[in-house]
Amino acid sequence: MAASDTKTHIYSATWLVTVDRQDRVLHEHALVVRDRRILAILPVEDALRRHPNADHTALPGQVLMPGLVNAHTHLAMTLFRGLADDLPLADWLNGHIWPAEQRWVGDEFVHDGSLLAIAELLRGGVTCFADMYFFPDAVARAAAHAGIRALLHPPVLEFPTAWGSGPDEYIHKALALHDDFRGHPLITVGIGPHAPYTVSDDTFRRILMLTNELTVPMPLQAHVHETAAEVSDALAAGGPRPLARLHALGLTGPSFQCVHMTTLDDADIDILVKTGTHVIHCPESNMKLASGACPVGRLMAAGVNVALGTDGAASNNDLDMFSEMRTAALLAKLTAGDPTVLPAPAALRMATINGARALGLDAVTGSLEPGKSADFIAVSLAPPETQPVFDVLSQLVYATGRQQVTHAWVAGEPLLVNRQLTTINVGLAVQRAQDWAARMNA
Repeated sequence: MAASDTKTHIYSATWLVTVDRQDRVLHEHALVVRDRRILAILPVEDALRRHPNADHTALPGQVLMPGLVNAHTHLAMTLFRGLADDLPLADWLNGHIWPAEQRWVGDEFVHDGSLLAIAELLRGGVTCFADMYFFPDAVARAAAHAGIRALLHPPVLEFPTAWGSGPDEYIHKALALHDDFRGHPLITVGIGPHAPYTVSDDTFRRILMLTNELTVPMPLQAHVHETAAEVSDALAAGGPRPLARLHALGLTGPSFQCVHMTTLDDADIDILVKTGTHVIHCPESNMKLASGACPVGRLMAAGVNVALGTDGAASNNDLDMFSEMRTAALLAKLTAGDPTVLPAPAALRMATINGARALGLDAVTGSLEPGKSADFIAVSLAPPETQPVFDVLSQLVYATGRQQVTHAWVAGEPLLVNRQLTTINVGLAVQRAQDWAARMNA
């Protein structure tokens, strides 16, 4: 039954992980949900006594926790999964992905690819994502249909694509989409200047001017310092480091999300700290493309907010945030030479509240706290792969697979129940993906 303005629902489990400021792990507690929001977190007996007429869903052996936040994706690229593997970034992009996009990407392609990706996200415990891709109106339709929370960053580049002729058209379409979804309960629209090497200073200035004219500035997301070559090429051309260039242009700040950031020096980190700019780490994509490793330990020690993303399935090749958490934790320890770097609680925060904060949604989602939207998931720790349970947070980060997600709710609405999606026809989504593959292979 759908959440309503009058009905109270109680969801209880063996463990409840809040990811609040205290990082509480509560035993035999319940979420009380009303009006699509979390009303209270109480011991199960107290919740049942205070709300005797509430519907009660009991999930023994499971964890209730915030839904995961995938802070950087290209959802429709799920239809390119496995198309061009084991290649360096420049060859992967220029020789394979961009030509395939020019030939195949359109409204129908993006809608079908996004719906397939959202099915994967929800089955993996993701209740909120940020996407940067062409035809973002098609992504928005798929997200609204599924009932998932989304922040869309329509891309801006200097050259024509299947979606538009150049920066003027891209910016116009982004602003129109922002107006179309103003006030939408689940979908927010920002803007995505693709990268310093694909966007000119004049275009960056125009984006900043237009977004600052809005009552609430649009969140900005860009690929920045994705590889060492990106930085060295900028310096060889006589310019500053890309992040320093963006800072001089005025883009850095709490509304700006820098994706990848594999090559950083002390001056770069100082800019991030002083401006409150967010970093979104995509460890598995960066490793697969040999792009480098974001220095997560140094950034967090300096006080930078670091979130987690999968990137697109064409370079990952999945949208598995449980795997991404584990990889992020292990990679951070390896690159720092210190096993204490990025412990399990910090990795879980990257995938939840840190992501919500980077996207400007931390007042709404990312943790389980009264007043926030009821965006949460249930994860079973009953399988032998996650037994015995000494430390719940450690188990979630280092041992749990996404197939152990049993339920997912967004704004109190059940989108995954006992591993079954309620708003997406999985068979149809898979069939459409197979149809696209057949076209591309013809």
